[in-house]
Amino acid sequence: MLRRRSIREKLVTIVMSTTLAALVVSVGTVVAYDLRSYQRALQNDMATQAELVGHMTSAALAFDDPRLARENLALLRTRPSLRAAALYDERGSLFAWYVAPGERAVFPPAPRKEGRGKEGGDLVLYKPIRENGEVLGTIYLRSENLLVERMRDYLLIAALVTLLALLTAWLLVRRLGHTITTPIDAITSIAREVVATRDYSRRAPRISEDEAADLVDSFNAMLAEIELRTRALESSNREIAREAQERARARQEVMRLNEELEGRVHERTMQLELANSELELAIEEARAANQAKSAFLSAMSHELRTPLNAILGFAQILSSNAMPTTPEQKLEFSNHILKSGRHLLTLINEILDLAKVEAGALTLSMEAVGLGEMLAECRTMIEALASKRGIRVLFPDGCLQVQLRADRTRLKQVLLNLLSNAVKYNRDGGAVVLDCREAGPQRLRLSVRDTGMGLEPGQVAALFQPFNRLGQEGGTQEGTGIGLVVTRRLVELMGGEIGVTSSPGVGSVFWIELGLQPASALVPVPAAAQPEEGAQQGAAAGAQAPQADGAPHLLLYIEDNPANLKLVQEIVRFRPDLRLLSAPDGHVGLSLARSQPPEVILMDLNLPGMNGFEVLAQLRRDPATRAIPAIALTANAMPHDVERGLAAGFDRYLTKPIEIGKFNEAIDGVLAQRRARIDVTRTVS
Repeated sequence: MLRRRSIREKLVTIVMSTTLAALVVSVGTVVAYDLRSYQRALQNDMATQAELVGHMTSAALAFDDPRLARENLALLRTRPSLRAAALYDERGSLFAWYVAPGERAVFPPAPRKEGRGKEGGDLVLYKPIRENGEVLGTIYLRSENLLVERMRDYLLIAALVTLLALLTAWLLVRRLGHTITTPIDAITSIAREVVATRDYSRRAPRISEDEAADLVDSFNAMLAEIELRTRALESSNREIAREAQERARARQEVMRLNEELEGRVHERTMQLELANSELELAIEEARAANQAKSAFLSAMSHELRTPLNAILGFAQILSSNAMPTTPEQKLEFSNHILKSGRHLLTLINEILDLAKVEAGALTLSMEAVGLGEMLAECRTMIEALASKRGIRVLFPDGCLQVQLRADRTRLKQVLLNLLSNAVKYNRDGGAVVLDCREAGPQRLRLSVRDTGMGLEPGQVAALFQPFNRLGQEGGTQEGTGIGLVVTRRLVELMGGEIGVTSSPGVGSVFWIELGLQPASALVPVPAAAQPEEGAQQGAAAGAQAPQADGAPHLLLYIEDNPANLKLVQEIVRFRPDLRLLSAPDGHVGLSLARSQPPEVILMDLNLPGMNGFEVLAQLRRDPATRAIPAIALTANAMPHDVERGLAAGFDRYLTKPIEIGKFNEAIDGVLAQRRARIDVTRTVS
């Protein structure tokens, strides 16, 4: 409808609509704000009246004087807008009331909750009467709602103001509208003539000095531009013939370029064929890698199931009532389970080491490592294995003062792997010889020679592959066959080399070369230590003595796995100096720690509801449990897990499966530290 009207009519419509919208918004905003303020004032006034009435009638309620309460309520007759008021005692019974003249004495049977509301068209208010913090009763007020009458007056005023403003706007638009529409009508007339005659030399007259004048100037400039472009178009037609000749010459150039492109396509085709052949080779390598992965998984399944078979099989025999066993058999079967479990743990550790090495997640701590001390530790550990088969182990005496640049833990792992392989694949009554000699400037070669069956050249070529097992495929030796793979990668990460020479029927020699510590960093090497003996003595020492009063030390173990809890209970049962409490989750553990404070808390990390770190944080925040030592006992055995646990505040971090010697050593250690702290505190006090 508005689209077909003239500019003058559109201008009037727009101005009137804008004026109406502005009036509605402004007047509506003012009215709404005033009504809201007025309503808030009414409510505040009622609240003030209720507060005053409550203060005046508190004495009447306290002394149970309805007459005095009615006299106080009668003072509300000075408020014509209040129609009724009532006073309820603390039991909710009507105590006294007031009714304005002409109103009915109708009151609620019982007071409602504190607040405001409406009853019919009136405003009501409930407010408790308190005296010294005690509720004596409730005041009820009902007032006339003057907001509706005030709103009606505002609507009438707003309607009159709107009509007057619209009339004024209409008169102004009718009076001043021609100053805008006249220049536009002139431009429209000239535009129609130009379209009809195609005479672009016509110009519109400039009859004002406002935006309409700018529009006229723009329109005339547009006509001038059209005139210029028309002339330019005529001249461009003359150029078409010349361009046609140039296109013919360009076509010939395109043909020449096409011939060159065909040569390039042929060259790229040859390159593509070469790339396809390389791709086929890559596909073959990927297929071989996939087959290697399948072989890896197959061997992995076999090697893990072998010890599991012994563990589960002997465990079923021990737990079966239908297969009675003698004490000697039980001891033998338990030894088999223990041996298979340790073997399974070794397999898992080797697989984890290989995964970390292949993923590049293994970090080394390079330092000066005394070779004499390292060889003494390895000799102590390997001689026990070799003595069972009558194998002699010979170590050199000339390299004891040498220091290597290596990671102490990983170097020990490399040497023990080579030595254990030399014993494992040796013949009974054979020999294992470890030798060291210089291999170049600041380089040392360590070699391990055995008197085993030796290896064929083909076996040597595939030796450092996962699950090769020193070329003994299908043999009887245990192991994953990935130890040498990890060994080679560890040696390479320490900047060294590894190699092997072997003669069938004679034996094999495995050697590694590592860098020597610079002479400026050499330090005297201490005598060979026997750490294993110390650890064994600590484990053999067993339990510490009970407390001075003869009571056993109280331990709290927070563990949700029944089997793990039963294992710790059985370990503690053999120590009369210890007593164990248990909790299935962190919440129960915190309650026990506060009600029966233990001397040591053992804790799993993966607990339901609240993990071990959260439990430890709450223990450290509570002054009553802050000083209790806490030991983590968890299956999270990765290095970063251990670092995180110690950083969180655990005094010890033990990993599953539990080694009983280390378990007892950790318990004794934290008990000794706790006793030392108590002694220091007593001395200071």
